[in-house]
Amino acid sequence: MLFRLLSGQMPVEVFIAFLVALTLGMTVHEFAHNYGAYIMGDPTPKYNGRLTLNPLVHIYWPGWLMFAVVGFGVLGTAPISPERLPAENRRWRWLVAVGAGPVSNLLLAIVLGIIMRIVGSNLSFTFLNMMYFAIYINVLLFVFNLLPLFPIDGWQIVYALLPPDLAYVWKRYQQESSYVLLGLIILGFISPQLNILGFLISGPTDAITRALLGL
Repeated sequence: MLFRLLSGQMPVEVFIAFLVALTLGMTVHEFAHNYGAYIMGDPTPKYNGRLTLNPLVHIYWPGWLMFAVVGFGVLGTAPISPERLPAENRRWRWLVAVGAGPVSNLLLAIVLGIIMRIVGSNLSFTFLNMMYFAIYINVLLFVFNLLPLFPIDGWQIVYALLPPDLAYVWKRYQQESSYVLLGLIILGFISPQLNILGFLISGPTDAITRALLGL
């Protein structure tokens, strides 16, 4: 993204709108993880001051800056763990905690899509871009985080849904799953024709975004 700005392919106001939208999506996502874990019985988010919508509490600066530069990176963190949840119904409690992140992004995108369809024609160019990016990025975070590859939320969601015996097998191949993700990322940087990860994400993201905007 930064390369496009420096090469003159992206106006400064569009780049700023992108960064604001990116930060909004990250903040809502990480807050939802922390709040979901807290209401499910993990006191750590409250002790760590994570039950807030202050982006500075959740942001992971190296990953956020990497995303701003190349369009990919770990935006934020949520120090939650299934081991800190009550033993009773732990699987389902963990499902709520990890699923809250991507679901919150989809809900925010839906709300913003409704607002944009109602008042979009009255917005300035900069604010219109910010709204569009906010919708697109939140949909992107929703779709990306459903991928069943470690350490993405989708891997944890599958882990929580599987019965104990299959969950044990799933966790055994956790490291191999992360290698697959890394390999897909590297392929995407090597060549657009090898960007399998981008193909898996872009289609659903574009389709949902268009539906929300009525395009």
